Amino acid sequence: MIRVEKSGACQVVKIDRPEKANSLTSGMLEELCEIFESVSDAGVNTVILTGEGTVFSAGADLDEARAGLATSPLWERLSGAVATAPCLTIAALNGTLAGGAMGMVLACDLRLAVAHAKFFYPVMKLGFLPQPSDPIRMKALIGPARAKLILMSGQKITADEALSFGLVDRITAPEDLMTEAHNLSDVPCGASAAHVAAIKAMLG
Repeated sequence: MIRVEKSGACQVVKIDRPEKANSLTSGMLEELCEIFESVSDAGVNTVILTGEGTVFSAGADLDEARAGLATSPLWERLSGAVATAPCLTIAALNGTLAGGAMGMVLACDLRLAVAHAKFFYPVMKLGFLPQPSDPIRMKALIGPARAKLILMSGQKITADEALSFGLVDRITAPEDLMTEAHNLSDVPCGASAAHVAAIKAMLG
């Protein structure tokens, strides 16, 4: 349910469970962790993270969430692996982003979204805390008040609002999403892995 395609120094990682709104199981989270933890060994300068269908990810699989996945340390392990990957990471959001899936997207270097995408993280409503790094990264991107709008007021944010907040960097048409993501990956994919990693390290 996680598909990986590599072309040159660019790797596309796709969540492929559209019949379940690309909700994530523990096995899928483990696989995503291993992918991002091994990019330096795979000759990868750019990773594009996307989903199949019209939803990027609804977060945790409902059945597994009830059994404890919603608060699993796998989410924090994944966002940490994305954040520390020594390459350019691009989230190409083909649709709505919800719940725990927000963490890995916040940890990406760049975020593109289609116009119909919506963004929400209903931890207040569901009665549990977000993973520790998620509020920190969200606040760094959009400021404390807007982070509270999402995490405390439980608001569902449109793509236009997400762009104006700084939660996403560009909005594209669905048919242009992957083309735009690959365009952004062209320059780093033509550089050395050491050069990509060095500039990313300088940016923190």
